[in-house]
Amino acid sequence: MTDGPEIWLLTGHLPFGAKSRYCRSDHSLQQGRRPVDHQVKYLLDESELPRQWYNVIPDLPSPPPPPLHPGTGQPVGPDDLAPLFPIALIAQEVSPDRFIDIPDSVVDIYRLWRPTPLYRARRLEKVLGTPARIYYKYEGTSPAGSHKPNTAVPQAYYNAAEGVTKLTTETGAGQWGSALAFASALYGIACEVWMVRASYDQKPYRKLLMEAYGATVHPSPSDVTSAGRAVLADHPDSTGSLGIAISEAVEVAGSDPAARYALGSVLNHVLLHQTVIGEEAIKQLAQAGDTPDVIIGCTGGGSNFSGLVFPFLREKLAGKINPVLRAVEPAACPSFTRGVYAYDFGDTAGFTPLLKMHTLGHDFVPDPIHAGGLRYHGMSPLLSHIYELGLMEAVAKPQSECFEAGVLFARTEGILPAPEPTHAIAGCIEEALRCKESGEEKVILTALCGHGLLDLTAYANFQSGQMKDFELPVEAVEAALSKLPAGV
Repeated sequence: MTDGPEIWLLTGHLPFGAKSRYCRSDHSLQQGRRPVDHQVKYLLDESELPRQWYNVIPDLPSPPPPPLHPGTGQPVGPDDLAPLFPIALIAQEVSPDRFIDIPDSVVDIYRLWRPTPLYRARRLEKVLGTPARIYYKYEGTSPAGSHKPNTAVPQAYYNAAEGVTKLTTETGAGQWGSALAFASALYGIACEVWMVRASYDQKPYRKLLMEAYGATVHPSPSDVTSAGRAVLADHPDSTGSLGIAISEAVEVAGSDPAARYALGSVLNHVLLHQTVIGEEAIKQLAQAGDTPDVIIGCTGGGSNFSGLVFPFLREKLAGKINPVLRAVEPAACPSFTRGVYAYDFGDTAGFTPLLKMHTLGHDFVPDPIHAGGLRYHGMSPLLSHIYELGLMEAVAKPQSECFEAGVLFARTEGILPAPEPTHAIAGCIEEALRCKESGEEKVILTALCGHGLLDLTAYANFQSGQMKDFELPVEAVEAALSKLPAGV
């Protein structure tokens, strides 16, 4: 006899909202395989918390192209980056070392939430009627509710160690801004955040969370900076973009000797810090006696996906395992699947070095979809390089399919996902249903990079039928790409 919620899911009669495409009206799902064991959580002791970050670059067949100075066209050096980043992070950005020790102070703070749990999504598997085994690494247990503190804490630590008294940053959905505000408070550093206007309006509680941690928050574009004022002069109703918000944060940091800039994704040192996710997941899957066949993650700038995947990619390059690595991005901002691999600015105003990455063009302003953390015009240069090497693949999905997957996940696994990881969940469900057709018992791994408890407005929008999918016009992409820097 199943309990009430399971009956709703099995029959397709949901207690609230629209019927899901994934539910079935027959009861054959109840007759699926019953595994010998029923373990759901795979936990590590604090003593097993990783003490080193993993740098994938030395293990790649070739190194990624370097960032270039926009004025000279030559690779940037430490002096070029010193106005924005502390020397320790600059060193990590170009480090040749495979492993970098995590400072004791950072480990002590990591212990607040790390190691994070790995879950077997047994109830989701049952409702889908799939022979696949689905695991998710849950990063929503951090104080800020996402994977972002994995890098916010070390960034605040290294800045504080060099005497920095203020950090500036951008944020899309507010996950990164919340994480940096939390970390800055722990180290006694002021934090100033430019939040993309669309998310600033959609997600007021993220702003309040940042302010509770002590941060100052501006909607972007703002009238605080010359970059913001320039955008508002041309587009007074601009919904903003991460590229614009980066320009504003970089402008303020660059003009204040006591301030530095902190980035929540894209750069090598950020991806490096996130590898604690994958290092833990390797140990936890070993507990479960499984090896991943497919690893799926959402991608905007690439930090969450890279944090999960890079340690497994190390094992793949060593010939020990051979999983498919699949990135899922929003159809409204598809830098992998519709962008080009080229040198481009990381921000709209052109303040940053030129980065070789998959890009839609630094002038591209995406539709204000609810997955605000995935609305970035470019992809991590390191992840873009790995994609070019053929070591991973990418797909794009519309937000309505992703929210439908997120609702099903909530009604089976109990966790309401943030809009960003619903893209990965939709990818996992798609793969699991393929396994149902083929009979393959694949092991699917993903990272649930954050909860959606501050994104309820987005779910209300979906369940009321107001959410619309945006079809990105070819002309919009071509127009933005036409403004790529020339001569590089």
